[in-house]
Amino acid sequence: MEKKIIEFNASQRAVKNEQEFHSGDVVKVFLRIKEGAKERTQLFEGLIIAVKGGQSSSPTITVRKVTHDVGVEMIIPVGSKNVEKIELVKRAKVRRAKLYYVRTLTTKQSRMKYKDVKDVNKKNKPKVEAVKAEVAPEKIEEKVDETKA
Repeated sequence: MEKKIIEFNASQRAVKNEQEFHSGDVVKVFLRIKEGAKERTQLFEGLIIAVKGGQSSSPTITVRKVTHDVGVEMIIPVGSKNVEKIELVKRAKVRRAKLYYVRTLTTKQSRMKYKDVKDVNKKNKPKVEAVKAEVAPEKIEEKVDETKA
């Protein structure tokens, strides 16, 4: 029964080839904000303190940042239409799945050991190349020609 539920959620998931996020990652979240008739993109950069609903059709991440000595948290549905993209900035080695204890720490106390983002992206690169291999080679060449023009 659980396998059926997991397969159903995977088919309903809005974002197919999403990047894996973990607690301890520092991310930039680009949100679409609608103000009257205008629409703009707002940036929210912070530390992921919790990831919930990993196998569900709508996983969420809790991102925390400190602005003017005030902690601000935002619960962001990863598959939302209002989320343009989520960009990984840094990745830290943490021992907990939920970093709620960071709320009680000062900014200086909460410093973590971060890995270089370039190393993280190198690990994710084979996944991207595997996805490109699934697409017909002609389509890739057409896209490359369009970018050169």
